[in-house]
Amino acid sequence: MSVLLTGARVVSIPMRVRFRGILHREALLIPGPAGWGEFSPFPEYGDAEAAPWLAAALEAAGEGYPKPVRTSVPVNGTVPAVAVDRVEGVLARFGAVGAVKVKVAERGQSVAEDLARVAEVRRLLPNAGIRVDANGGWDVPTAVAALGALAEAGLEYAEQPVPDIAGLREVRQELARRDIPVLIAADESVRKETDPLRVAREDAADLIVVKVAPLGGVRRALEIVAAAGLPAVVSSALDTSVGIRAGVALAASLPELPYACGLGTLSLMAGDVAEEPLLPDGGALAVRNVAVSGELLECYAAAPERRQWWLDRLERVYGQLMRGDRTA
Repeated sequence: MSVLLTGARVVSIPMRVRFRGILHREALLIPGPAGWGEFSPFPEYGDAEAAPWLAAALEAAGEGYPKPVRTSVPVNGTVPAVAVDRVEGVLARFGAVGAVKVKVAERGQSVAEDLARVAEVRRLLPNAGIRVDANGGWDVPTAVAALGALAEAGLEYAEQPVPDIAGLREVRQELARRDIPVLIAADESVRKETDPLRVAREDAADLIVVKVAPLGGVRRALEIVAAAGLPAVVSSALDTSVGIRAGVALAASLPELPYACGLGTLSLMAGDVAEEPLLPDGGALAVRNVAVSGELLECYAAAPERRQWWLDRLERVYGQLMRGDRTA
């Protein structure tokens, strides 16, 4: 544990736009023999929920990643819950992409605002795949009505329209009954469940969204995808290039990759820790290692009190992880 505390670096990187209510993204980075690992569970997460994130960071730093089966992975752009007049500027930062994820169901916003945002993406990118992400923000009737309207834009899928597995199943069944052609993707119902395979067993989703850190590492995520037997979309958790590298490793190791991955979120941040940030080129991310810059670690170093907060958290969560008390 002392080695982790000594080598750990804590950064705070400003966001270009508010995302999940966040204006600065904090992360603790851990060096190891295989490279760097990122430990960045959101501040509101308890220690048990944060434990898999530390397992993933330790895997990256200590073991590295499985051998890839592809040299690059396609990625989507991401449009936060911004006003319509900001959509074009957000998309411009992603360059050429074949798919876009649009945030919907933001607290304090209406379905009409969601429809307008999606319509603007469709106007700007008439041939792109569009998927929406509600982060569980709707109830079942609202989700069915909203997705019925949003289907006019031609959605690839809707990610976590309602918060729980029973609700996902109900939304999926009702969309089918009404002949609304929108697939349902489970995100929180995979990464926040003590049993990440329950959503597949209960026939509550058409595909799953997998993130390396909440599932405990690349190897654990590969096991979950294989056991679920559903198509998978690899996504990030608003990571630095270190965390994005783990997502790329997962996407590059999956036998099949039918959808563009949500791994282009570094474009939403106004800085990074890598000399060459892991940014998309031509709608794809290369499978490559990341060189962390000491100068950038200093540039984005968190304030002393925040650094101590993260070190205290690291020590607690490490103890939790060693006791085997984690959520995934």
